[in-house]
Amino acid sequence: MHTRVQHVDRPPRFLFYSHDTFGLGHLRRSRAIAEALVSAFDGSSALILTGSPVAGRFTFPPGVDHIRMPGVVKTTEAEYVSESLNMDIEQTTALRTSVIMAAAENFNPDLVIVDKEPTGFRGELTTTLEILKRMGRAKIVLGIRDILDSPEALSVEWERKGALEVAERYYDQFWVYGDQSVYNPLQSLDISDDFKRRVHYTGYLRRAAPMELPATQLDHPFVLVTPGGGGDGEALVDWTLRAYENDPDLEPAALIVYGPFLNGERRLAFDQRVEALGSRVTAIGFESRIEGLMRDAMGVVAMGGYNTFCEILSFDCRAVIAPRTIPRMEQHIRASVAEKLGLIRMLDRDRDGGGPEVMAKAIRDLASQSPPSGHAPPGFMDGLDRIIALTKSLISTTVAV
Repeated sequence: MHTRVQHVDRPPRFLFYSHDTFGLGHLRRSRAIAEALVSAFDGSSALILTGSPVAGRFTFPPGVDHIRMPGVVKTTEAEYVSESLNMDIEQTTALRTSVIMAAAENFNPDLVIVDKEPTGFRGELTTTLEILKRMGRAKIVLGIRDILDSPEALSVEWERKGALEVAERYYDQFWVYGDQSVYNPLQSLDISDDFKRRVHYTGYLRRAAPMELPATQLDHPFVLVTPGGGGDGEALVDWTLRAYENDPDLEPAALIVYGPFLNGERRLAFDQRVEALGSRVTAIGFESRIEGLMRDAMGVVAMGGYNTFCEILSFDCRAVIAPRTIPRMEQHIRASVAEKLGLIRMLDRDRDGGGPEVMAKAIRDLASQSPPSGHAPPGFMDGLDRIIALTKSLISTTVAV
């Protein structure tokens, strides 16, 4: 049970920035932290600034709301363009910048939590950080997942964006949503001693199953297959389907949640293959309450993004992770470390092969696989509790009640 606190001036306000040009991870992480903070601080409010095109498909708890910034997408030429507006990327970024500035000035937060990108998308956050510092009320935190990318790639990226200079200048603390004994995501950066003193490892973010039941429910044992947002999950879905097509006796049945970003033509092709497999495989597009499916599944097959990893550990799921390696090595690094700890089973195509029999055996072995409980270090999943404690220490004008 969290100690609830009350602001002596007014209930605290928490502003989240989540650039969300792709996938679901940033928004879902921000939502989980916002819900925890609002539940711990009486009368508080949390506002999430997000670029996610599917933000409106999620429910937000009382005290939490969101503003959808104009969306951007990356083309096949690796260039960003406006998702929907007939505006060039400079105009779109300028519009997003003005939305961020207006929200910050009018919401006047006590704590700002920026997800992953110190400068924001194309530097859109920097002016607002300067305004917030001048306003003088808000503490500013950069929250980063346990692993950002390979050390070499991260150094190049932060140098290109000027991210380290901005982080040093504007951020009061840096929260790593992971465990220091597992990985140091900042190991390759030339950070000052003062920067190092501002770094806090929170532990991973425990998730709770929603009170509402998932829209899709099965009356037989199943393995949940989730490629996260789905935009880069085609290979995982294909590998799973090939396993069931190649092995007519493979059990248990599979429930595939494609994710909202799976290419439409690819989904139609997958649906035809799913239909041919009958009751052995079920597929749906999206489930905002996927935590409930995690809880009910007898095992999970996933790519291993941060949020999925937290859910696997939260619900003590036996899991097979087949990580991506492009465009970032993040998932592969996480899965490799987690396998060494005994938390999950990793499928590495270079090491294990990519044939349908490899996936079929991994699915069949889930029933006898050791669950992650018992392998995690103490405090491994206490991230939300630690965040609440750090927030209490940062917001000095609060008193315990």
